[in-house]
Amino acid sequence: MNKEKGDDTLNKILAIRKKRQGELKEAIASKNPEAMLVDGHDDALAGYDTKGRAIYFTDHIIGTLMQRDGMTEEEAVEFFDFNIECAYVGEFTPIYMYEE
Repeated sequence: MNKEKGDDTLNKILAIRKKRQGELKEAIASKNPEAMLVDGHDDALAGYDTKGRAIYFTDHIIGTLMQRDGMTEEEAVEFFDFNIECAYVGEFTPIYMYEE
């Protein structure tokens, strides 16, 4: 595959992903206007539960902290644990999903 075609494919995938994230955010807002979202981590949005609480992929958040913010894995995990996951903001606090 040439570079131009590869870039084109990547751009299409990113556009589809961005559209899906927007649709998820709209669905969450429609189901539960009080639902809380995690700023800066739309790419980690996995879906929502029956109460309309946002569900995030934990490993995606940690990956973003490492890539975007230049943290080591240990720093990113610690930051996530103490600043994101432990931040209770009420009944509609996001849910963080771990994958094995």
